[in-house]
Formats: sequence, structure tokens, C-alpha cells
Amino acid sequence: MNDLPEYSAGSVGPDDSEDAEVRPGPLWRHAAWVAAVTAAGVALGWGGALFRIGPEEFGLPPAAPGALWPYLLAWTAIGLALAAILRCVAAKVPVYEPETAAIGLVMIGTRLTLGWRPEPLEVAGLAAVGLLLVAVWCAVALRGAAVVRRTDGASRARGTA
Repeated sequence: MNDLPEYSAGSVGPDDSEDAEVRPGPLWRHAAWVAAVTAAGVALGWGGALFRIGPEEFGLPPAAPGALWPYLLAWTAIGLALAAILRCVAAKVPVYEPETAAIGLVMIGTRLTLGWRPEPLEVAGLAAVGLLLVAVWCAVALRGAAVVRRTDGASRARGTA
């Protein structure tokens, strides 16, 4: 009595995104993806903070004095870790837009720290929040994959009984 069309496990339904798929492949492809996503996030965050870190004629006076490189390096390392976690899970189960999640978190973190120049403990706190968000994102994907496996197993058992 269901009016919705049924799709086999291998087909893509009308509501399914091309992006929510398992991403297997060689290790070099995963490493290149992680590096590219991290570089994009750091570059976008740096670009978004330019009005706060450039000369005064480009915008507001600098928010805080100090070097930018430690913050850029810190968010590069944090971004590599976050993107690696997302890609590791995406290689096993479908994850919805892992690149958007990784780029967004790294961009926001880079933008905030370049304009604010927090202490190392505060940067670690921002990194922990980013890790928590990535963990939730991956947990949702893993839970969805477990539910799909369970319903596929139940429907196969009913079909053979």
C-alpha cells in the first residue's frame, strides 16, 4: 500500500544525493582529498579575515597584534585531522557532503582565530568543538548505514522465509 517507488540497494533514488555515497579508492586519493579540503578551508578562512589582518585602509584596524603563521599552521593541522576522520568514515559508509563539513569547520576556525588571535588553550577548545561536530556528523552516517543494513537484512529474511 505504499505509493512510493521502491529502489534497489544499488540504484539512486530521487531524494538521494550523488554526494552521499561510499568513497573507496587508493590511499593517495584519500590523502589528496584531505589535503585539498584542508587547503580550501584555510584559504577561505584567511580570505575572510583579510579585512581584519590587513592594513587599516582596507577595513578595520587589526583586531590583535601578533604573527599569523602559528594560527594558519594550527588550523592546517586541525583541518587535516578533521578531514581525515571524515574521509575515513566516508570510505566505509555514505556520508552526506563530507567536504562541506570539513571546509566549513576549518574556514570558520581559521577566520575566528586570525581576527581574534586567541591563546593556545582557546585554539585547542575550538579544535575540540570541531572534533565534536565531526564526530556527530560521522555518528549520524554510521547510524544511518546500520539502520539500512538492518532493514535490508530483515527484508531479505522475510523474502526467503
